[in-house]
Amino acid sequence: MKYPPSLVSLIRELSRLPGIGPKSAQRLAFYLFEQPREDIERLAGSLLSAKRDLHSCPICFNITDAERCDVCSDPARDQAIICVVEEPGDVIAIERSGEYRGLYHVLHGVLSPMNGVGPEQLHIKPLLPRVTDGQEVILATGTTVEGDATALYLQRLLEPLGALVSRIAYGLPVGGALEYADEVTLGRAMTGRQQVSKPRPPKVKNDGEDAEGAVGVPAR
Repeated sequence: MKYPPSLVSLIRELSRLPGIGPKSAQRLAFYLFEQPREDIERLAGSLLSAKRDLHSCPICFNITDAERCDVCSDPARDQAIICVVEEPGDVIAIERSGEYRGLYHVLHGVLSPMNGVGPEQLHIKPLLPRVTDGQEVILATGTTVEGDATALYLQRLLEPLGALVSRIAYGLPVGGALEYADEVTLGRAMTGRQQVSKPRPPKVKNDGEDAEGAVGVPAR
């Protein structure tokens, strides 16, 4: 059975979206066909508006519809910390945690020589003038091979500038069981462990006490 050309075109365009294969694209196409015309027009309008209004922040390269993004425009943000992430979606994820109040820098990808992605294809060069001596730069790229390689590359660039380079900690998810964690995750959790108790001060021995703290018996 041959599909109408307009349906084939829709399926082809949907399958170009990340994470959408041919079968998923076909299901989405039939779903959209069943929706009211006004819903489809609203969706199409939102896509066109986003493409027209959204652009990259000229400072951190996060997505914004203003001259500068909300983070770069906020004077209350901690100017002494810059968190480097791969994609704009990572900024949203970190902001949801509520634990970070510094600045961001979005690379829009990771180094991947196999796919033709080098430093020139990422927003690495604009990061360097933003870094000042003593400023902390948190490398929050992913734990993939490409993410680790990108973090190492950035570390080598930033340390000569006097930056305090740190790598975001990775480990076990909250509520996760050890038996279901992979070896790499467990290894990172052990390496990035944090001390939760203060060390006890050494016990001062009194005269007449042995190493175990017991009172010694004088020899006869």
